[in-house]
Amino acid sequence: MDTWRRLLLTVVCGVAVASIYAAQTVLKPMGHDLGLPPELSGWIVSTSQFGYLAGLVLLVPLGDVVADRRRLIAVHLAITAVGMILTASASTAWIAFAGLAAAGVFAVVVQTTVAYAASLSLPAERGRNIGVVTSGVVVGILGARVVTGALAEVWGWRSVYAVLAVLSLGLAALVLAVLPPEAHPNRPSARYGNAVASLGGLFKQRLFLTRGLIAFFLFASFGTLWSGVSLPLAGTPWHLNESQIGLFGIVGLAGALGAARAGRWADAGRATPVTGLALTLLILSWAAIAQLPWSLWLLIVGIVVLDFAVQAVHVSNQHLLTTAHPERISSVIGSYMVFYSLGSALGAAATTATFSAHGWAGSSLLGAGFAACALIIWATDRRLPHTSASPRPENTDVLPAQKETQETDHAGHTAPWSL
Repeated sequence: MDTWRRLLLTVVCGVAVASIYAAQTVLKPMGHDLGLPPELSGWIVSTSQFGYLAGLVLLVPLGDVVADRRRLIAVHLAITAVGMILTASASTAWIAFAGLAAAGVFAVVVQTTVAYAASLSLPAERGRNIGVVTSGVVVGILGARVVTGALAEVWGWRSVYAVLAVLSLGLAALVLAVLPPEAHPNRPSARYGNAVASLGGLFKQRLFLTRGLIAFFLFASFGTLWSGVSLPLAGTPWHLNESQIGLFGIVGLAGALGAARAGRWADAGRATPVTGLALTLLILSWAAIAQLPWSLWLLIVGIVVLDFAVQAVHVSNQHLLTTAHPERISSVIGSYMVFYSLGSALGAAATTATFSAHGWAGSSLLGAGFAACALIIWATDRRLPHTSASPRPENTDVLPAQKETQETDHAGHTAPWSL
């Protein structure tokens, strides 16, 4: 896969994710215009999140049923644009909620896009391509904070959704025009009902459950930072406004750029040790983030390290899972992302309550605690013997030397590697 196609898929992920998180910076004016009382404005974001969860279960399995995921990506982007248009033109809250729910459901185009990238990748480049494309997710989450704030200040909150609608439609056309169709003559056919029903079986598999639980605590830690950091930044002693707080999203992007490198490490069979190192860095990053009341520079360092660590683990997880289940990449990624979504929700809910009771020191301990839980799960899995019931990644397309390295890595033994 060439650079321009990877870039296009990365932008698709960024725009799709931004459609979910755009409301975070415009909650107040959006709720006021739609006639929502302040205590109910949080449902603006929650509606998209619930729609996203529904899409993970109902739509992502389609990627393992249709012959060409490229067309599915285009259709999802077009319907996402419809949801954005409905939200931008809403005169009442229920119309906006309908638009946001539709956009949330079809924002799972992210998972279909990652599956498409993995499917078209050569085995030796799969991790790298997943890493680059996945970086669009973090770019969309963090970049939305900066861009939506600027757009809303100039043209109002409705302009945010109008721009997202235009971008979604444009990307849908580009996907069909630029990207190659999938050609898998030997790919087994599947029925939609069977694809959905098979999701439950994944949760009984050790590899999937282990990596899913790591992702759950990983993104709980991530959500603890990004859903709570605006509270101390807006208070004493910094008193930053919304635009200034949004600029910290740019800082996070620097860490997200490490995703491509993490993918290359995974390609070299180092996904397991990279996961352990990254989770250790994640815990250490909270020591710097906890200094927010005294130093913004240490906060910046902590944010960069945290986002790098999160992306490294996230890419390693997806690389192992897609390698283990090449016949149903869409379903396994969609099911894995359920852990991501639930973990993010836990972090967002817990950090505000913890900050109210114990200040930023309490929130920092919470984030470090979530990271420690992920590291414990990783370490426990490494020490337990793998049985025949625990599926290993199917690396039939990998060169013999690389296959041996990846199998050794997955089995929990230390593979030779260096950073």
